[in-house]
Amino acid sequence: MNPLLATLGGKLTERWLNLLVLPGALFLAATAVGTTLGHRHWHDIDRLRTTLDELAARPALDRTGTAALLVALALLTATAASLAAQFLGGVIERYWLRFGRDRLSRTLTARRARRWQDLDTRYEEAITSSGSGSSGNGSSDILARIEDLAEARDRVALRRPARPTWYGDRVQAAADRVHAAYGVDLAALWPRLWLILPEPAVRQIQSAHDSFGAAARLAAWAVGYALLACWWWPAALVAVGCAAVARSRARDALDALAGLIEAAVDVHGRELAERIGLIGTDSAVLGREAGDRMSELFRKAG
Repeated sequence: MNPLLATLGGKLTERWLNLLVLPGALFLAATAVGTTLGHRHWHDIDRLRTTLDELAARPALDRTGTAALLVALALLTATAASLAAQFLGGVIERYWLRFGRDRLSRTLTARRARRWQDLDTRYEEAITSSGSGSSGNGSSDILARIEDLAEARDRVALRRPARPTWYGDRVQAAADRVHAAYGVDLAALWPRLWLILPEPAVRQIQSAHDSFGAAARLAAWAVGYALLACWWWPAALVAVGCAAVARSRARDALDALAGLIEAAVDVHGRELAERIGLIGTDSAVLGREAGDRMSELFRKAG
């Protein structure tokens, strides 16, 4: 039992250090440097060295108890900063996935829908022109233009935008495509499907979800460094870098997560329908009739 407890304790300590202490300690160090130097002396290393020497020369720091108390206080402060970033990351995650019924969100949704419609119209026109019988280099140019327009349109949304952010639309697109294929309400189906998924599928989906959450936390740190930039402008560079990386990672993670969710329905949706007795073992695929019946049953529509 003692080796097991030691192993668990080591893993918990490592996780605590990696997730809480280190990011918070880095932010506290940047805060200390920024508030010491300020905008005016943002690169004055001698000023920072002098401040550290003056701090180290204080008699109270020669006492072991005082030093230990300061270390404990620094660890607690770093942990508190990381917990605040985690909380803000959760808020950002919900904000990214919001439906957006307020006026600003509706405006953003309409703006994204107009941009998507413009690209989709140009895409359809390019397809129409490609069928006019052109050949040679002209045909290759048209095909390349079609691919570019399709990529540009899909960067806005896979389907006509219905939410104010790409993230929300990517999740909505997964739900729409599942409904179009099987007649299933994904929101009602997913909690039940999750219960029967095999362990490898659960791990992959959880990993993609964790990656999306980590990207949201990185965006939260970008907010923190942006606030620090009010006192020390180089922190703005860190904020921009964190925001750019967070956006890229969040898009990749959510795209993977939505794809895995669709794949889980494709592979295991029929199994769920069979388990609840809506289809028999002789049924080869999950049909729309069974999908509609599952949606009604899971929504408790009576």
